[in-house]
Amino acid sequence: MAELKALLFDVDGTLADTERDGHRVAFNAAFREAGLDWDWSVETYGELLTVTGGKERIRYFLDNYLPDFSVDGELAEFIAGLHKRKTAFYLQLLREGEIPLRPGVERLLNEAREAGYTLGIATTTTPENVTILLEATLGPASIDWFSVIAAGDIVPAKKPAPDIFTWALEQLDLPADACIAFEDSGNGIKSSVGAGLKTIVTVNEYTQDHDFSDAVLVLDQMGEPDQPAAVLQGDLGDDFLTIQAVERAFAG
Repeated sequence: MAELKALLFDVDGTLADTERDGHRVAFNAAFREAGLDWDWSVETYGELLTVTGGKERIRYFLDNYLPDFSVDGELAEFIAGLHKRKTAFYLQLLREGEIPLRPGVERLLNEAREAGYTLGIATTTTPENVTILLEATLGPASIDWFSVIAAGDIVPAKKPAPDIFTWALEQLDLPADACIAFEDSGNGIKSSVGAGLKTIVTVNEYTQDHDFSDAVLVLDQMGEPDQPAAVLQGDLGDDFLTIQAVERAFAG
């Protein structure tokens, strides 16, 4: 069996609980600014999360909730402009420190770095969303912790397609069997497993009922010494996710 070389992280829902109180809030702010009476409730947004990608999510909403909606000009341009404003509102939330990292994330990243592992990111969110989240929570130097940041439209097919992970592996020049992925959703694990990666999942409010049967380990969070993680599938071997627990899950 190959030796573990790298850890690849999803962002939204995995590094930070960004969806409910970040992206959803920013979408609604963009809608209000545009004079639209749309309001994505917590429940509605949970349904929309079955679609990956912000622009794709808006189009899905229109197709399935407002099929008679029309605009002057190209719909794709309208959606792109709306999404651009949503991103601006989201980045403002990040810069104001409104979206912290999930428990255990900073600790595990530091443990992995101290152990000499390569770190990478594979996400459907935009590169700017990633860098500002990292800068706001870990400091500007943290951008250089990651040897690859695969994000946004760098590949045409978003999760659950495996393309974003495959692209990240190509940039790292590593095979899938030398890496482990960290995800939080059904679409995410379809993407990572589709790329041949063993995957650890930390669920959130929106994804706790998703199918994670292909994961090597499923937790409610990474946890801290004073905030134990609950094991939903697999064997943790500790009260929280340590780099040693990651190594055991990979070797499992």
